[in-house]
Amino acid sequence: MTKKRKLNPNSYYHVIMRGNNRQNIFKTQEDMFELMRAFKHVNSKYPFTILAFCFMTNHYHILIKPIQDPLDKIMGLVNKRYSTSYSKRYGHIGQIYQKRYYANEVDSSLGLLIVSSYIHRNPIDTVVPMVANLEDYPYSSFPLYWNESQPAPSFLNLELLKDLLPPPYENTNAGYCTYCLTYRQTVEEDPHVENMDIPDF
Repeated sequence: MTKKRKLNPNSYYHVIMRGNNRQNIFKTQEDMFELMRAFKHVNSKYPFTILAFCFMTNHYHILIKPIQDPLDKIMGLVNKRYSTSYSKRYGHIGQIYQKRYYANEVDSSLGLLIVSSYIHRNPIDTVVPMVANLEDYPYSSFPLYWNESQPAPSFLNLELLKDLLPPPYENTNAGYCTYCLTYRQTVEEDPHVENMDIPDF
């Protein structure tokens, strides 16, 4: 029997979901769009806030806080919706995920900055960088911090992280982007740097 997790409803969580055997289950533009659609659909019924997200080819990262429903319920619905879509589109039989999602509580201002930066830096911290510039990776929230004129999903909060920045960084999203680009972060559940295929842009 799976042991029920004890999650703090008032905290943000760094959530990671990986493909089974680290397979590329988010390998095309349509895959990425379907994953985003899953988050938007679930958010419309069971609201949550995300500070950072990054969809890679064989896993994704989010920094999420549920608003009223348990994180287990939200993640279960997101992953089920994407799995169903994936199976229909590719004629896949069986599970697509490695195991249930990983979630680590982030309960401090510095922690939110470190984890969000780690999430955003994923495309350039692989063995072979996926892009030369983080703002050019389209399956991440970083470009939305970089250029605030772009439309952002309703669940993305672009206001909190900039107010947590320490001096000498300006309390702006431009200052936050500079922070992300300055430091390579290490967080829990970070045993190695992965070498992944570049997604279909």
